[in-house]
Amino acid sequence: MNNNTSVYMENQVEMEEKTRLINQVLELQHTLEDLSARVDAVKEENLKLKSENQVLGQYIENLMSASSVFQTTDNKSKRK
Repeated sequence: MNNNTSVYMENQVEMEEKTRLINQVLELQHTLEDLSARVDAVKEENLKLKSENQVLGQYIENLMSASSVFQTTDNKSKRK
């Protein structure tokens, strides 16, 4: 092989490697974007569930305070 062919081959290999690396970087960027979107969705769902949990907790407390089953009485405390 002459010198020009050798240089051309080296340039070709270098270009292929750069192209491969660029494609890999782009793929990783897309993966990061997807993961970031997923994290945002999970955070939003978490906030929603926390809010629902608070509402249910308050509802249960209200039911318990309104029910005589959960009320302490003097008879029960005297038996202990």
